[in-house]
Amino acid sequence: MHIDYKNALVTGAAGFIGFHLSKRLLDEGIRVFGLDNLNDYYDPLLKQDRLEILKKYPDFSLHRVDLADADQLASLFQNNTIDVVVNLAAQAGVRYSLTNPQAYVNSNLVGFVNLLECCRHHQVKHLVFASSSSVYGANTNMPFSVHHNVDHPVSLYAASKKSNELMAHTYSHLFGLPCTGLRFFTVYGPWGRPDMALYLFTKAILEDKPIDVFNHGKMKRDFTYIDDIIEGVVRVMKNVPDPNPNWTGDAPDPGTSYVKYKIYNIGNNQPVELIDFIRAIETALGKTAKKNFMDIQPGDVPATYANVDDLINDVGFKPNTSIEEGIGRFVEWYRSYYK
Repeated sequence: MHIDYKNALVTGAAGFIGFHLSKRLLDEGIRVFGLDNLNDYYDPLLKQDRLEILKKYPDFSLHRVDLADADQLASLFQNNTIDVVVNLAAQAGVRYSLTNPQAYVNSNLVGFVNLLECCRHHQVKHLVFASSSSVYGANTNMPFSVHHNVDHPVSLYAASKKSNELMAHTYSHLFGLPCTGLRFFTVYGPWGRPDMALYLFTKAILEDKPIDVFNHGKMKRDFTYIDDIIEGVVRVMKNVPDPNPNWTGDAPDPGTSYVKYKIYNIGNNQPVELIDFIRAIETALGKTAKKNFMDIQPGDVPATYANVDDLINDVGFKPNTSIEEGIGRFVEWYRSYYK
């Protein structure tokens, strides 16, 4: 079912994906309520600089709210008309979850329940939420499909994202709240997160410092350019999921449901070896990296690869930006941002 909307709440609006989505929606004439707690998981200056761009739009308002604060969140919904919600606020990162599990519980579990409650009580037309390719965990059947079972996470981050999918389904079942979960595959591009490989590698190479190459460069990732992610999100926002008439409890399909609930992968559908990704960065920078080859880290998976058939069939879109093009654009941004 196709919906039009005038007002969107984007949580994590100062974040990498949240910023790009907010800007795109504002450019399309949508009013955006941006929610962010501006935590210091990484340099808050980068978040402030993203917000400076968004604040130039008269239809943007920033709400400095933590999702874990139920009262603050409730008053945001009470005082504003919100048609559609895109939840991008989360404690991100697989490795960080090994040392700071509590941050994931507060943001990704407590915060998500609070958001579901607000959506339920304020007749939100569609909740779109970020899940992650990490939910595939120990799965090795490639490409990863939303119709595969995903019950073997290998990090708390992944488990928290899988939990979001389960909670959302419950609210669709109990309260008829239309929910769509998006499993993003390794997102990269301008204004990206400083804890991500592309950022770390670019910075280190320019500073003549060695880079840590995990799994000896043999890791494969379905690197997905930010503009492709945003295009997918924008199309999905307008596309409220219909119940699947063929769904049966005898052979339950994890990717769809008998209620208004759906899961999509958004990935490039073209996995790249880490060592090739690094080569593309070296080419864009015109500089060779000093490489420190290391074993795979706890919580990491050796490969990710997205099946995007459902995304193509339902919203007519397939990510297609090559890593050469995407990395080129990132390096261009990085050089101008850091002079």
